[in-house]
Amino acid sequence: MSKPLSDHDRRKQISVRGLAGVENVAELKQNFNRHLHFTLVKDRNVATKRDYYFALAHTVREHLIGRWIRTQQYYYEKDPKRVYYISLEFYMGRTLQNTMVNLALENACDEATYQLGLDMEELEDMEEDAGLGNGGLGRLAACFLDSMASLGLAAYGYGIRYEFGIFNQKIVNGWQVEEADDWLRYGNPWEKARPEYMRPVHFYGRTEHHPDGVKWVDTQVVLALPYDTPVPGYRNNVVNTMRLWSAKAPCEFNLKDFNVGGYIQAVLDRNLAENISRVLYPNDNFFEGKELRLKQEYFVVSATLQDIIRRFKVSKFGSREIARTDFSKLPDKVAIQLNDTHPAMAIPELMRVLVDEEKLDWDKAWDICVRTCAYTNHTVLPEALERWPVDLFAHLLPRHLEIVYEINRRHLERVAAKYPGDFDRLCRMSLIEEGGQKRINMAHLCIVGSHAVNGVAQIHSDILKATVFKDFYEMEPHKFQNKTNGITPRRWLVMCNPGLAEVIAERIGEDFIRDLDQLQGLRNYVNDDAFIRDVAKVKQENKLKFAVHLEEHYKVKINPNSMFDIQVKRIHEYKRQLLNCLHIITYYNRIKKEPNKQWTPRTVMIGGKAAPGYHTAKMIIRMITAIGEVVNNDPVVGDRLKVIFLENYRVTLAEKAIPAADLSEQISTAGTEASGTGNMKFMLNGALTIGTMDGANVEMAEEAGEGNLFIFGMRVDDVDALDMKGYHAEEYYNRLPELKQAIDQIAGGFFSPKQPDLFKEIVNMLMHHDRFKVFADYEDYIKCQEKVNELYKNPKEWTKKVIYNIAGCGKFSSDRTIAQYAREIWGMEPTLEKLPAPDDKQ
Repeated sequence: MSKPLSDHDRRKQISVRGLAGVENVAELKQNFNRHLHFTLVKDRNVATKRDYYFALAHTVREHLIGRWIRTQQYYYEKDPKRVYYISLEFYMGRTLQNTMVNLALENACDEATYQLGLDMEELEDMEEDAGLGNGGLGRLAACFLDSMASLGLAAYGYGIRYEFGIFNQKIVNGWQVEEADDWLRYGNPWEKARPEYMRPVHFYGRTEHHPDGVKWVDTQVVLALPYDTPVPGYRNNVVNTMRLWSAKAPCEFNLKDFNVGGYIQAVLDRNLAENISRVLYPNDNFFEGKELRLKQEYFVVSATLQDIIRRFKVSKFGSREIARTDFSKLPDKVAIQLNDTHPAMAIPELMRVLVDEEKLDWDKAWDICVRTCAYTNHTVLPEALERWPVDLFAHLLPRHLEIVYEINRRHLERVAAKYPGDFDRLCRMSLIEEGGQKRINMAHLCIVGSHAVNGVAQIHSDILKATVFKDFYEMEPHKFQNKTNGITPRRWLVMCNPGLAEVIAERIGEDFIRDLDQLQGLRNYVNDDAFIRDVAKVKQENKLKFAVHLEEHYKVKINPNSMFDIQVKRIHEYKRQLLNCLHIITYYNRIKKEPNKQWTPRTVMIGGKAAPGYHTAKMIIRMITAIGEVVNNDPVVGDRLKVIFLENYRVTLAEKAIPAADLSEQISTAGTEASGTGNMKFMLNGALTIGTMDGANVEMAEEAGEGNLFIFGMRVDDVDALDMKGYHAEEYYNRLPELKQAIDQIAGGFFSPKQPDLFKEIVNMLMHHDRFKVFADYEDYIKCQEKVNELYKNPKEWTKKVIYNIAGCGKFSSDRTIAQYAREIWGMEPTLEKLPAPDDKQ
């Protein structure tokens, strides 16, 4: 028997990784050695693994620079419409491998490093994740950047360069402990500071009203310093820009107050200004109305709008001469997409610039503003909606408060004209919420100030129109659209699962990477034994690789023949990790009751971070780890059931876990998960879904065939009906003996013998005030999990369903999503044409 291929040799055979031409490899080695020399010549003569990583990163970056410059030059000459995607979060993960994939350099770099006696995967592991996001919303922004570049759109991502991203999660004695994510500690080879484009941002102060307009005076200034990161499209020579702003105190900060002898303190106080870009707020789907957060939101918006207007005014590349002054053309040249309400200040800020600085009259400015801006809503949970106290606004941004009041006055005039005498509607639709303390409803501001409002899955967009924004939909139905989320198949298939990408390419060619709808062609292979075998084999290899990873990092031995049942996402009551726990406990109890029965072995993995201030979420993590301690150490159960909490879930861990999953848990209460995108990643990587009819699960079932997913539980209508009737958890507890047993075990300390009442709050919540109705879906969930077990015993039928799922993934490419935004919101046309490569002489 021939000896098994080394990892390097196996990777070499994967054609989607690009060609490793001899000249190419020689040149890469030469550049690598040059960069290594520059790294070491400074002060050391022994290279560390990190030195090798930086040398490789700089070598790959060189292939970006020419394309980057050429792309930006092309935009200045062609002057296309540009789209500005403004987001407080960009959850990018690692950049090196993604860049190699998009530039078709992967095999060449692998060969070059191999010839230099290095292992490329080890070098890739040196890179820190850019964790500048919490979860879905931030990762969506990252996928969108990849698709916008791959579709040849002149696009810019604008956000904040947080010094500390999402915290690193450690599990200590079963509890989550947070530690700061010092991701820039060793430097970031992918960014380029651009001090020449530094912009002032103003805070506080007061307004003066003069005959010739309004002045905002006596402000405090913070400088916004931009850092640019290249965003390469997939093999089309396009390289767009993500520009992240960092806060800098101006040189004269605090010194002009001539506070005699306070010089040292004045210099130390520069930190106060620079704190704006210090740290990402770690809340997902929760609004925390802190002054620093509002400062962050205005900071990114103000700096970005200055940049947008500067770029609108100049025409040719490298020219600083003013070319355009007619702002009526702004909506023809600029589209601004607001990723949730976090950048909502763009609306009053654009009005301030147009009215106060550029001296346009209000109606003209408002028309420009509305035609330029569009708003994406990401949640219907009331606790997540941004409602800023008016007095905080008055203090921090006095001019913007005046502008919001004026927007509201005119808005309510229009409402009153359309619905005379309907005072209730006026109150509901106002941008200002009266009562206790007055607040500004930022979602209302976004709807009124945008020409398009979209939800992120069909069911979510329908809920927005029917409930949350019903009044606004009735008044301006033309504004409301759906744009179902998607994921980039470059990172989430080609990069993280090259084995699967290759067996697909062997059947239908490589074009599906650009046009994911071509996966439909796999339906022809659903009964092809060789294909079934190949898909199953890739899954088994991925499971083995992940099992090795878990053993190395968590010292847990797992059965690679067990079903890998995975739920990874932020920890939140609405995502119902607790329902998953109840299934685990029920399955455990069944095995204990009949230990000699043939049970389908399972390894249940749950991972995700809890917001540091979210007590219930932290208790949920403690419960998962507690259940694991009992189940994993029960000799009767053996390796038929294992429970693992995946510590520090992040983009890089997702890239390892998702290709290894058999079962994807998408079990939120119907009507709560706006879309979900992890669900799509699992589907594309050959897992089957157990899920409710919520978010994009609905459309996944439509695309793959409902019979090819494990759908259970209440639909939105059932949830509404149960709300009308009243949800009483005790009824389920008393009616379902296995549920009662599980709850009694949790409450009685079976899973926490040293602290018997450790989980009493969770039990109390589930029994008496569970907004997300865990018990109502328990019975159907357990029955559905039995069907999962049955099918898993028949690997061939299981894999056929997997193939139907992969074949139905086309819709869930972010390329499709972005093409729809472009055509239906931004008024831009995507293209699959390539730009000439930098070495092509034009």
